[in-house]
Amino acid sequence: MRNNANEIKFLKNRSIIKFEGEDFLGEIGVDGRIFKALTLARISVGVISQQAIENGISILVHENDAENAVKCLIEEFEAERRSGKVSQIYSINNVSVLGFVAEDYNKVLGELARNNVFPLLLNQIASENRVNIVVTSSQDEKAKNIIESEIYKKPKTVHLAIIGHGNVGKTLIDQVLESSDEIKRRKKIDLKVVAVANSKKIAFNKKGFDNNWGDEVLVAENPSSVDELINFSKENQLENLIVVDNTASKDFVKNYHTLAENGFDLVSSNKIFNTLPIEEYRKLRYTLSKNNRRYLYETNVGAGLPLIDTIKLLHLSGENITRIKGVFSGTLSYVFNNFSLRNDKFSTIINEALEKGYTEPDPREDLSGNDVARKLLILARELDLINEFDDINIQNLVPESLLSVSKQEFLSRLDELDEEYQKIKENQAEGHVLRYVGDLHGDLQKDKGELDVKLISVPASSALGQLKGSDSIFEIYTESYGENPIVIMGAGAGAQVTARGVFGDILRVSETK
Repeated sequence: MRNNANEIKFLKNRSIIKFEGEDFLGEIGVDGRIFKALTLARISVGVISQQAIENGISILVHENDAENAVKCLIEEFEAERRSGKVSQIYSINNVSVLGFVAEDYNKVLGELARNNVFPLLLNQIASENRVNIVVTSSQDEKAKNIIESEIYKKPKTVHLAIIGHGNVGKTLIDQVLESSDEIKRRKKIDLKVVAVANSKKIAFNKKGFDNNWGDEVLVAENPSSVDELINFSKENQLENLIVVDNTASKDFVKNYHTLAENGFDLVSSNKIFNTLPIEEYRKLRYTLSKNNRRYLYETNVGAGLPLIDTIKLLHLSGENITRIKGVFSGTLSYVFNNFSLRNDKFSTIINEALEKGYTEPDPREDLSGNDVARKLLILARELDLINEFDDINIQNLVPESLLSVSKQEFLSRLDELDEEYQKIKENQAEGHVLRYVGDLHGDLQKDKGELDVKLISVPASSALGQLKGSDSIFEIYTESYGENPIVIMGAGAGAQVTARGVFGDILRVSETK
């Protein structure tokens, strides 16, 4: 045990002897009898603590002495055991002691609790601001790291599990690795990517992956499983856990509850969970609150744009939001911005967007309007509306004949869309352009709003009409701002901006840990 007051005193291989009984334990002389019996047995006592709630006393000894200590105390208090004053004497093995000085030890205990570390025993010397806590050996290193970060301003280690390493996931990992040294210097946050997974396998690296992470993922043999991830985090005593969902998987979101219950905060670019039935949506919020976890998903709607945060702040401040309207899809923004101004065929523009990585692997996910509809529903729920996905009126841009064919066949028959959309373009009023918009309107003070997703024609001189490239635009109408909406506009698609938005959520969670 080290004596430097600025260091954590750390004792491993200890056992707690639990001594439980009724009011007898408060009688004068009981502590003396315990010490005397153990001293005669040549057993050193580290800490003795009374717990009034449990009507008990806890004594700390070396684990090699635990069995003998229990036997010794059973003999010493045999009469009290027969009379029922002492109910039981037993040991809890494999524990460690951490001693430290802290002016506000409640903050330290709160941070330990956030990481699912709950001391088995706590002993405080108020006059010295000294605290001794006892934790299980399976959590002692994690507890030590957390205490050092809180008290001695050691950089806080945040462990990231990246699920999905496609365009966004790969870009995100590269961004984290490139920025980690600077973030550690400026923010005192040490970001480590310790797990990378796809749908088939998961790779682990306790020390954190470096720029060769792709090679390690390639040779990984662990099957992709949330249980594998949870076991890895427990076996290696990892604190400050964040799982980052960069997939579009309907299956992976089913793990959100389990992850939150096992100490993981959640960051997600995956929109699916937030558009599940409202009962499931609320159930996760309850799980997060109960386990003191956070779930951030800024990129669910506006890629890297600060849209959800803005709407949350307006709503929480009591601002009456009356309408949200705009071009929600960077993909369809690119498609119709270009189709409206160029003479190219509709299918040419779609293929171009696909090649640039703006569309989903199957462009029908964008053209169906489902992606915009999910985003619109997410915003509705941020206003505490209870709309379901089935409430949304969606104009599907894919003809019925191409809805059920394979992705490959759909792509080969894209030119079947050209004639219809050319007619729509030509039948517009003079000086108008096409935009595919999401519109949340109606009386938003009621339980449900009206949600429409459709292709419209707007004046080229309007805010919607002046949109360029793959930018998105969101108009937020409120009671206070009247006819002049708050406008948020910028890049709405692409791996770089989406990954940067996810990165921002990771840092927000990390700074509040």
